[in-house]
Amino acid sequence: MSPPPSRSLRGGRAWREGHGAEWIAAIWLMAKGYRILGFRLKSRAGEIDILARRGRVLAVVEVKRRATIQAALEAVTPAQTARLVAAAQQVVHGRKALQALELRLDTVALAPGRLPRHRRGLG
Repeated sequence: MSPPPSRSLRGGRAWREGHGAEWIAAIWLMAKGYRILGFRLKSRAGEIDILARRGRVLAVVEVKRRATIQAALEAVTPAQTARLVAAAQQVVHGRKALQALELRLDTVALAPGRLPRHRRGLG
């Protein structure tokens, strides 16, 4: 059974908004000196929205878009953090050049009418 048309429209809109939020976050990070290494990297443990590097830091970036910046920052759960750690370890394990870098989990929070906020280090 296929989903009702309204659900498909909402799902498509959410996907486009999420993808757009990731591009905004990537541009924000690049303006801060980060080099984007990948988008939506999939592993068995989960998906990494953005993988970025700045100096010796390898940032696994979770992008959250909510009604407020605070809500976006609070949207990363402990379970999601654990999945991000596992996904990051799998990605780094498969790329020898990344293994010597300091791994850090970051969030870029987005809200309508506000500048993005980059929080370094989760938890």
